[in-house]
Amino acid sequence: MQVDKTVKKETIYIAVWCAVLSVLMQAVFLVIGYWHYSVLLGNLWGVVAAVSNFFLMGLTVQKAVTKNEEDAKSLVKTSQTLRNMFIVIMAVVGIAVPFFNTWA
Repeated sequence: MQVDKTVKKETIYIAVWCAVLSVLMQAVFLVIGYWHYSVLLGNLWGVVAAVSNFFLMGLTVQKAVTKNEEDAKSLVKTSQTLRNMFIVIMAVVGIAVPFFNTWA
């Protein structure tokens, strides 16, 4: 399946804003004196989770528009459940692994 150009464009948009806000957060940690490499790693982990979640949602919607209403509804519901599980797993790993800053 080829990724639609709108999905690519919007995913890049989300990634850019995640990067901008990540730099801002890194600056805040630096200014308040709590910056550590774990802040950067935790921040990157969160960005990967957020952008991946958005990209997978875009792929699901792209695929759903080609299906009939009932199949599309089922596909979107399944995707949402799996993406929520993905986010929970990413959060648990981010909290459990000591070299990720939990707040970042």
